[in-house]
Amino acid sequence: MADKQNFVLVPDPEPDEPAPRPPSLLEQIRALMPFGGGARQLATGVTRPRLIFGFDATASREPAWAAARKVTDALVKALPGELDVALAVHGGSMLHTFTEFTSDPNTLRDRAAGISCIAGFTRLLPILSRALSHPGVRVVVYIGDVFEESPLRGRKLADAMGQKGVKLIVLHDTADWNAKRDAEVFLDLARRTGGCVLPFDANAPTRLRELLAAVAVYAVGGTEMLEEKREELPGAVLLLEHLRR
Repeated sequence: MADKQNFVLVPDPEPDEPAPRPPSLLEQIRALMPFGGGARQLATGVTRPRLIFGFDATASREPAWAAARKVTDALVKALPGELDVALAVHGGSMLHTFTEFTSDPNTLRDRAAGISCIAGFTRLLPILSRALSHPGVRVVVYIGDVFEESPLRGRKLADAMGQKGVKLIVLHDTADWNAKRDAEVFLDLARRTGGCVLPFDANAPTRLRELLAAVAVYAVGGTEMLEEKREELPGAVLLLEHLRR
């Protein structure tokens, strides 16, 4: 681990932050377009698709975060040079980390290694808000267990993501029985965006790597590319199954 943390500290938006503005006509047209290859130039000038890897790193989440940070490179190794990934991590009741987007697996892994868990409430919604403000983001994948924010604001953000074509995929950690009470909330938010909820198991890092690789492929080429690669991607079958529910 590096002596100096190499992540970006960001302020946590206030709870009464206004909902995102309605999408423009151009944004609505882009949202209706199917996922394409990484070489297609987006209207915003972003060359490659982007993915945000969000994580709940509150105090009780250390075992889960330890497992996840070891396989973050799976997101960019699945399709080298075709996907840019940013880490978004909350702890201490704030979104304290939002890195630059990168396609370098070493950079992604190093930045993840410099992040520690901090006690506090969850802050998924600031991650969703940032997904709407960054051009080119196609998928937000979030690993967490509980939801402790405003369901109403969450639905508004999820609806805005759905209109913009940004999918939310939640890897729900239900190791703690308290987490099961929020299963419906996560499912509702994910479905509003066209995404899904998948199971997360900190004791199965190989399976997590496979799922993240499948999510990366989905971010670049949608369900069509997932279908094409389902024979070589073990996680593709599970992801496709949940996306179609």
